[in-house]
Amino acid sequence: MAPRLSGLEIGPHAPRDEDLVGLVRRGDVRAADQLVRRHFRAAYAVALAVLRNPMDAEDACQDALVRALERIDDCRNPPRFVFWMLQIVRNTARNLREHRRVRSGPALEEVPEPVSRDEGRSGVERAELRATLLNALEALSPEQREVVLLKDLEGWDHRAIARALGISEGMSRQHVFAARRILRGVLGPAALKEHTHDE
Repeated sequence: MAPRLSGLEIGPHAPRDEDLVGLVRRGDVRAADQLVRRHFRAAYAVALAVLRNPMDAEDACQDALVRALERIDDCRNPPRFVFWMLQIVRNTARNLREHRRVRSGPALEEVPEPVSRDEGRSGVERAELRATLLNALEALSPEQREVVLLKDLEGWDHRAIARALGISEGMSRQHVFAARRILRGVLGPAALKEHTHDE
């Protein structure tokens, strides 16, 4: 029997997803917490790609992660937990979108930007750039939004994106290429380059 976690572990010796899934199945609350912390940002990016509303995306993300932990025994391939979990997030977000049809929360461009340590740009400039970027995301397909948010917001590589979303690396690259071309038309090459993660 694998040892129980003593706390949130990170780095090269952090347990793999499949190890955490096994611990969660045996009732380890810390393992469940680590799985949620490890994948929350990716789950949020996928929910945001579907819903395009931060408040709705956060609600869907919370609901989906709770559902995933409750149904952890249904995860037939623990090494691919993130793929299974993101499918639940995507389905939850789609269901929420159908039921709410955009709730009365603020639009993407109206949500305040989190506090940044970037002293080289004023708060007004950051807010304007963020509003422009979020408006540009509206022109992307849901698939393009998912991939470009994971690539450029979370810094994932194409292999990780492909595994998580159940697509090929080539398809991931195509989505990023198409999405960046659209975003470049709105933001301009210099602004887009500042926010992209190249390999």
